[in-house]
Parts: sequence; structure tokens; C-alpha cells
Amino acid sequence: MKGTDPVTDSVLPRIAAGDPAAVPDCIARYGGLVWSLARRFLGNPADAEDAVQDVFIELWKNAARYDPARSSEPTYITMIARRRLIDRKRRAGRAPAAQALPDEPVGAPTKGDRVEIEDEAARAAAVLGELRDDERRVIQMAVYQGLTHEEIAAATGLPVGTVKTHIRRGLIRVRERMGAGGGGK
Repeated sequence: MKGTDPVTDSVLPRIAAGDPAAVPDCIARYGGLVWSLARRFLGNPADAEDAVQDVFIELWKNAARYDPARSSEPTYITMIARRRLIDRKRRAGRAPAAQALPDEPVGAPTKGDRVEIEDEAARAAAVLGELRDDERRVIQMAVYQGLTHEEIAAATGLPVGTVKTHIRRGLIRVRERMGAGGGGK
């Protein structure tokens, strides 16, 4: 049987050199090793699959750093895989645990709440109608149309600073009048 030279038979230097055939060779040669490490570290097959992809991406990025004088290729790949898997396990340990959402929305408004909200909206619309025309117009453009200060300025021909001032003063007046009517909090 003919012996092989581990240095010339290495796939990492070929990957670093840009050999497109080296990538499938690397996966074929070391996929089982990386997969078994990922399964042992993570347990969950879905996490292990993601981790294997991360490890191979890391290997391709760092293929040029492989030095056959310092370690064998399997040792280098195991070291990279182990580092990535430890990082992944640590990140997973810091992530908050997933919790199931309740079937019913929390704090969903009741019929009484809806009536109160509709009442307050009607009062706010009435108070808005009492504002000066320029204030009412820019607030309506911001609230109802969702325009930015800059878009309102472009549409009205007013300077941006004036638009901001009209919105601020108008909202202060609305808040004061809503509070005086018993609706403010």
C-alpha cells in the first residue's frame, strides 16, 4: 500500500489556495469528526447541524492559518470545532428561555375598555379641532398620515423648526385640555 504524505494530502492548504475541489474533500474527510463533536457538545440535532455549518465556515476562513509544523490537520480542525462549539454553548446558556405565549391576549380590552377608549378618542378629536389651523394641520399630517417633520415641511412649505414647534405646542394644548376634561393621566 502506498503511503501518503500528510502535508501534501492536506485539504486546508488547498482551500487557502482557492482550490474549489478542496471544499467537498474537506467535508467528506472531516464531516463525521465535526458532526460527532457537535452532537456530543450540543445534543440537539438541529443545533448540531447549524454548528457544523459554522465550524466549516470558520475552517474556510482560517484555512490559511493552518501550520502543519504545529499540529496535524485533524487536530487543527478539532481545535477550531471545539472552540466554535464552546462559544455556541455559552451563547445558548446566556439566552433567555423561550416561554409559550398565552392563548388569550394579555390585557385585551374589554367592551367597557373599548367604549372608554372610543370616548377618549372622540374627545381628543374634538380638542384637536379647537387648535389653531396651522397646529391642527401639522399634527394631523404627523398622526393620521404618519409623515415625518421633514415630509410635513416639504408638503406645507414651512421650515422644519416651525413644523416641530407647531406639533409640540399643539400636543401640549391637547394634553392640557384632555387633562382639564378628566381624561388625562
